[in-house]
Amino acid sequence: MNSCPGYTSRITSDIFPYQRLFNKTLMVFNQLNLFASCKKNVNRHLFLIFCLIATSGWSQIALEADPFAASFFAQNITQEELKEQLTRIASEEFEGRETGSPGLEKAAQYLMSRLNDIGVERHPNLKGYYQDVGFSYVQWEKLSIELNGQKYEHLKDFLCFKEQNANLPKLNIKDVIYCGYGIDDPVYSDYRRANLRGKIIMIYPGEPLKKDSTSYITGSRELSDWAHNLDRKLAVAADKKVRVVLVVDPNLRTNISTNRPQVMAQTLHFAPVAAPSVPNTIYISPDMAKAIIGEKEKTFVKNRIKLMQTGMSRPLHLPVDMSLSQHLTRNAMYSKNLLGVIPGIDPALKNEFVVLSAHYDHLGKRGKFIYPGADDNASGTAAVLEIMETIVEAKKQGQGPKRSVMCIFFTAEEKGLLGSKYYALHPVVPFSNTVVNVNIDMIGRTDSPHEKDPHYIYVIGSDRLSTDLHQINEATNEAFTFLNLDYTYNAKNDPNRFYYRSDHYNFAKEGVPSIFFFSGVHSDYHQPGDTVGKILFEKYQAVTKHIFHTVWELANRQERIRVDVVDDTIYNR
Repeated sequence: MNSCPGYTSRITSDIFPYQRLFNKTLMVFNQLNLFASCKKNVNRHLFLIFCLIATSGWSQIALEADPFAASFFAQNITQEELKEQLTRIASEEFEGRETGSPGLEKAAQYLMSRLNDIGVERHPNLKGYYQDVGFSYVQWEKLSIELNGQKYEHLKDFLCFKEQNANLPKLNIKDVIYCGYGIDDPVYSDYRRANLRGKIIMIYPGEPLKKDSTSYITGSRELSDWAHNLDRKLAVAADKKVRVVLVVDPNLRTNISTNRPQVMAQTLHFAPVAAPSVPNTIYISPDMAKAIIGEKEKTFVKNRIKLMQTGMSRPLHLPVDMSLSQHLTRNAMYSKNLLGVIPGIDPALKNEFVVLSAHYDHLGKRGKFIYPGADDNASGTAAVLEIMETIVEAKKQGQGPKRSVMCIFFTAEEKGLLGSKYYALHPVVPFSNTVVNVNIDMIGRTDSPHEKDPHYIYVIGSDRLSTDLHQINEATNEAFTFLNLDYTYNAKNDPNRFYYRSDHYNFAKEGVPSIFFFSGVHSDYHQPGDTVGKILFEKYQAVTKHIFHTVWELANRQERIRVDVVDDTIYNR
């Protein structure tokens, strides 16, 4: 890393209207090798003269951090060093970095040694550069249903999600209770005078309608929440201590096809695995429902007709000869979130933290193929290392940061943001002291809309909780890096829902302003072809410098950014 011994500079924010000119002037001075020799204030005054001879546009918020220090130390972020770190992280040595694998553990050891080498400190609340995260792999071992002498097959005749089911020893069932639509509403209830503790019930989707197709619940053609909210129905069943809910699914074949990979795959959970909050839930085909109804078909039909005529429903007992067995296996596994801290130098601000994050896990190996994850997310991981090293160098020169900067490399992002979710449940720094999360995930390539304009980055979430955060990011770009900041995926109606798909989301849910940098999806996304050779290092360097400038400003402002926006979509994951 290059540095300028004895570098000192102080400047107020009132020259920032001229920052674009300043930055261009800095480039010229660097080319002339003048700035590197500065040991007095002469060149600083020359810069001010150059900056003040012209004007430029500026953002609504004034930047406060020292612009000379920011531009000077940003030069330490080079393509060569980014490439060196990214290449190591995406190497075959780490075998694709799948959570729980020896390859990810090797990557963790490398990253921790790197943090130590560059002078990043351990957080005093941790025994090292890591936070242990306990997981349990859960998968189906046995699932069987036999009804009236006929065996029914999982993923053909019925569907079970691991998240909705606990281990169930073999049950011999003589009675299934038909409970209509499973609704319990002041206007209409399927549970009148029913004791269902420990029982097996069967319900249908939707809600009851009159002959004119109006709802008994709303009194209009507009359906109530019950019509599409199965979770609400299952919550009612749980409240009534039902043991198993059989949900008749007219679209079972389609839903089996859609959910087969999820159902068959090993699912990662925190250890110990929490018991489901609902009764065991099994989705069955209409044909299987008909077999359960059996000889009670005429009574069942009369019940349905009466329901349509009067809006009155009561449970119907259906005699069956049925056996049910559900068995899940759980295997313990451990991984690590990695953390490092650069303590702030301002006594009044050092207990406030700017959190810089990236996930370091990927998909591992599939057969003979290694998934290197160069862009996803060796690019973010290496960028965090370079930014932290740059801030350490600045601190050695007496140039901040005022606030503490903490980096986190999250595990298990590819398993459903589990590493950051664990951190949110067990924060090392209280969220009240966490000023902001700056998250990096895939910043080294371009997507198809930007093939001819790689000088861009998608910005997601910057305005969801804080107008200050959004304006600061805009201002640092205007002052230093001049990227095309693309907010396409920040739209609340974005069908890709990227806002909910990276680790910043678990900070935002806790009320921490969060900003997510992302270069979009490409043809090698989650493929073995996501290799180092396809990284655009000029673009990658520019984006990394921009993120450094934003982090630098957030860490050195006198006032912490405000949380002044209410995001009513934040829990709509």
